Amino acid sequence: MSAPKKIAQRSLLITSAALLTVSGLAPSAFAAPKPSGSPTAAPPAGMSQVGGARLGVPGTQVNLAAGVPVLPGGLTARSWIVTDAESGDVLASHNAHWRLPPASTLKMLFADTVLPRFPSDQRHRVAPTDLAGIGAGSSMVGIKENETYTVHDLWLGVFLRSGNDAVHVLAAMNGGVPQTVKDMQAHADALQAGDTHVVSPDGYDAPRQYSSAYDLTLFARSGLQKKDFREYCSTVRAKFPGATTQKGKGTRETFEIQNTNRLLSGDADTSVYPGIAGVKNGNTTNAGATFTGVAERGGKVLLVTVMNPEKHEHDEVYKETARLFDWGFKAAGKVKPVGVLVPPLNATPSAQPSGAPSADVTGAAQGTAGAGSEPVTGAAAAARSGGSRGAGTAVGIAAGLLVLLAGGAFLVNRRWPLPDLMRRRQRP
Repeated sequence: MSAPKKIAQRSLLITSAALLTVSGLAPSAFAAPKPSGSPTAAPPAGMSQVGGARLGVPGTQVNLAAGVPVLPGGLTARSWIVTDAESGDVLASHNAHWRLPPASTLKMLFADTVLPRFPSDQRHRVAPTDLAGIGAGSSMVGIKENETYTVHDLWLGVFLRSGNDAVHVLAAMNGGVPQTVKDMQAHADALQAGDTHVVSPDGYDAPRQYSSAYDLTLFARSGLQKKDFREYCSTVRAKFPGATTQKGKGTRETFEIQNTNRLLSGDADTSVYPGIAGVKNGNTTNAGATFTGVAERGGKVLLVTVMNPEKHEHDEVYKETARLFDWGFKAAGKVKPVGVLVPPLNATPSAQPSGAPSADVTGAAQGTAGAGSEPVTGAAAAARSGGSRGAGTAVGIAAGLLVLLAGGAFLVNRRWPLPDLMRRRQRP
């Protein structure tokens, strides 16, 4: 063979090898065009690979192929993730493990940790010390000192109004803020939420308090296994106890509170999202706007988390979330996952169904059922005394789908037994 031909052949081999290396080691290079209006702040070059190696790669991760819809344009969030809530498959993500201030979305971890510890009808008289240490400018539901509230009232204050006062009262019942922070961190660690460091139970801005879109999705997925959690996060409006008046025999005033999740309650320029069923929003100076939502359509249940859109238009976090939900429902069943939501460390393995796993997982198996989950015995929208359910609850829970395991163990299965979230009912 002549020298020119050898050189040409060698060049071709080098070029082919380089292309194969790039396609094998850097799938994100072919994943999708960079979203327009992407944030200026840069994520770390190396992030956690829990749930799959691609989730630790900066930038957008998605497997575009024939029949898979293109991601929506105009996404400006620093971090976002779209997952199948049942299987745990990550359909697409953008800087999923970037550690960012979580704002009040951290209340999902607070609720998942503390909610099972007190019966909903337990009553608590608020002491002045219960409300100590609440951050200036915090969102409040209007808890009054020396008034008595049920645990049910307090959780409505947490979920609907994101009330830091309600969080602090529940934390006081749990042994105090330091103990509650310790409990939350332990629970985050058990859920393999390694991006999360808890400093305050309410998500108020604090040095070195952070989480990630991936971890917030883990918290939502775990919390949704609990019937009370599903009720509270899907309630649109409720009556909340006010001050006791001195007129007559000392009657208790009530006032209406409405959920600040705009995809659930709607807003001037934001429509209620079809099939929405919670979960939690947040907004602080350091965190910007954050949101995790769950919605059902056509038998598919998706979780979307969006953190800190760079575009500061009204309700931008909800608008970007809605576009990602739309994409996810179109892409579900067509797009190959880029990762998976890992189960808790105390997961109990079970036989896996036949078929290839959905994605590589770092240090864990696939899919889980929530610890402490409850059997579904009827519609979660059944009316509760005081009118906090009924018209105010956005979604019902179909009976019989949730599997209750002895001891509240997790079931590791290809199909995660999340309760069947039915479509939203028409509100009066």
